[in-house]
Amino acid sequence: MAIVRLTDIVGVMKDKWTYGDKFFGYTEEFNDNHNTQYPSLLITPPNSEYPEVSPKNGWEDYAFEIYFSDLYNRTDQQNESLEQRWDNLQDLANEWLDIFLKYYQRGATGQETTISYLTDGSLTIERKKEVANDQLLQIKMNFSWRIFSKCFTPVSTYPNQISDLVVWLRADSNVTFSIPTKKVSAWGDGSGSGNNVSRSLSTGQPLRYSYGGGALDKTRLEFDGTTDYLTSDSNCPLTGNDLTMFYVGKANTVTADVQRVVGYRDSAGGGSDRLNFGIDNSTGRVYFKAKDDTNNGGEVTSAFLDRGLVNHIACARIKDTDFSLQYNNNTEVTANYASYSNSDGFTLAPFTIGYIELGAVGAYWTGDIQEVIIYNRALSDAEIADVRGYLNKKYRIY
Repeated sequence: MAIVRLTDIVGVMKDKWTYGDKFFGYTEEFNDNHNTQYPSLLITPPNSEYPEVSPKNGWEDYAFEIYFSDLYNRTDQQNESLEQRWDNLQDLANEWLDIFLKYYQRGATGQETTISYLTDGSLTIERKKEVANDQLLQIKMNFSWRIFSKCFTPVSTYPNQISDLVVWLRADSNVTFSIPTKKVSAWGDGSGSGNNVSRSLSTGQPLRYSYGGGALDKTRLEFDGTTDYLTSDSNCPLTGNDLTMFYVGKANTVTADVQRVVGYRDSAGGGSDRLNFGIDNSTGRVYFKAKDDTNNGGEVTSAFLDRGLVNHIACARIKDTDFSLQYNNNTEVTANYASYSNSDGFTLAPFTIGYIELGAVGAYWTGDIQEVIIYNRALSDAEIADVRGYLNKKYRIY
């Protein structure tokens, strides 16, 4: 069943009135227009309400007030009674309403049917004649119209509806930043676990850019690839062998060094970088690597060259000794590391966003990060599809 917005409704209302000018606005604006072609249609901005609010109820009740206006000049008054003139105008109004409602009941050509109907007892007709202008008469039509609305249609399973969420960072929520400089000093965790990330040194803070009006433009944090990163205020919350991680982002360039969205390094495993997630060096392929505390484990790399340079969704998962990586909605790339065993998890140090230390050098992220989601277990395929669905509906990536 199709869903519509107010802009769609008004567009159809105007299209179905073919006798004269049509307007969307207020009566004061209409009265100020002295070049109107009559008979005219005026749609005033409606109020609406949701009679029931539940995840499966998407009905919205619009309260429409429509004005149909026609001239009734001195010559007309001599040849036609006021009652007849009103009847003629009301016939046009009723015809318009019938055509308008049938459009949505049948659906546009090639489109899914949209069910809509007038609320019982809501249709009223009032005949009006301007006192200040005795040559203009009106029909005011009020009705309540119920239609399936977008607002309460279930479209996503949100990350916090899936158990064992431990990190949820969103660029459009809970970000502490300076308005003049855009520099981000803290990024609050939305999982409820308190795993916030921050950076006190202003020279290494990423920049926050908000929605700019484009259809695909979403709030993002921009990392410069040289000094910018954020560190968790507490140690990494991944306490066991299994995990699932997502990010939404875009690298601005491919560099000779690896680039990391999420990184973790501690003293175990000889001080190696034990967990990192981002894009590989030179190729720009999405990349995931994990090592246990005896340095067993390995990496998984996506099959798509340079795809890290466009906005994308990446998902990495470890279940027992199976590693998997998924780029957008493409087929998973998998690998098995039979010696991998990490029952004590990654808990000895903080994790980082936009960076991981690699010995004497660092793997900085050069580009945007919009969202990071981490679970302290291996999600099922269905749960991963739910999270990807939420991210794709939000960021419109594929």
